[in-house]
Amino acid sequence: MKIVFMGTPDFAVASLKKLVENGCDVVAVVTAPDKPAGRGLQMQQTPVKQYAVSQNIPVLQPEKLKNSEFLEQLASYQADLQVVVAFRMLPEVVWKMPVKGTFNLHGSLLPQYRGAAPINWAVINGDTETGVTTFFIKQEIDTGNIIFIDKEPILPEDNAGTVHDRLMERGANLVLKTVKAIEANDYPQLPQQMDSELRPAPKIFKETCEINWNQPAEKIHNFIRGLSPYPTAWTTLSGKTCKIYQSEIAELADSNAEVGGVQTDNKTFLAFRCADKLLSIKQLQIEGKKRMGIEEFLRGFRL
Repeated sequence: MKIVFMGTPDFAVASLKKLVENGCDVVAVVTAPDKPAGRGLQMQQTPVKQYAVSQNIPVLQPEKLKNSEFLEQLASYQADLQVVVAFRMLPEVVWKMPVKGTFNLHGSLLPQYRGAAPINWAVINGDTETGVTTFFIKQEIDTGNIIFIDKEPILPEDNAGTVHDRLMERGANLVLKTVKAIEANDYPQLPQQMDSELRPAPKIFKETCEINWNQPAEKIHNFIRGLSPYPTAWTTLSGKTCKIYQSEIAELADSNAEVGGVQTDNKTFLAFRCADKLLSIKQLQIEGKKRMGIEEFLRGFRL
């Protein structure tokens, strides 16, 4: 069965690697165009392209997915199946091309958290469980018939990064399972059930990552976990932007303290007053400095 794989970041590489290492016939890879990055603005290949090149798999990098030249090139591979992991929205002319269809791996338990940032939002909302879903693509985003689901717990000490890494591996295994089932023509297609209120997972922007200290400490703590290590929750400290990576809820000693106010011993402890409790900061990065633990930070930054 000929497969065209579509994806861009590291999250997608794990699935592509799993297919290649298990003998699947990946005839081509579609990924984002190279773009300048870093201080020197050197042209950077996507992680998926880097892996594909290392395996001598042909790589397509269209600017526009409806481009006639790209569509002609894609069709020339005569793929039976297309596999999509962490890529952009496909036009119908692309996802309808293979005879066995196109399926996507999504980092949530669909239909919950449809959208661009499912892992972040599950942690931000304080969920204790998430997972990965494979489903056949149709016109409306993330709404197609479900093939397989695999669940993963979200632990109290988790952040978006640790959940991402576990789902990356769990997702790779589910992609292989899905490909094998489609190849054997033995797989379910279950319509997505709308039994409860749907929680969306919209794209996250820097301006929406600012911390609102008027909220309860637990909600802010989950907000920080859900945005760590990227794109990172932030606040202002002594007039400078301060990214916060790790926090801990602490009891409030002074009920008259101002919400958003800072309490510190300038040695080992720095906390912000929330609506109900204190949030003790464990790891942060202030503008112009490296990321560091709170003790290292307080040794060089006096409040």
